[in-house]
Amino acid sequence: MANHKSALKRIRSNEAKRLRNRYQHKTARTFIRRLRATTDKKQGEELLIQVTSMVDKLAKKNIIHKNKAGNLKSKLAKHVASL
Repeated sequence: MANHKSALKRIRSNEAKRLRNRYQHKTARTFIRRLRATTDKKQGEELLIQVTSMVDKLAKKNIIHKNKAGNLKSKLAKHVASL
């Protein structure tokens, strides 16, 4: 158990950040699934813009690796182009 006030605060803030990161990551994954399931080109292009933004933000905050973000964006763009 933590012995200092600052350590207790760090535990609380880490948990809050973990939950926020988890929420953002889960939301992005839901949008990615939605994009992969779509068959409409126009809707796919709109979703791609949204998903790309989300993935970039996750990579910027180190929630996902930057290379994973690049791979995801590439695959999703390829998927939308094939619609």
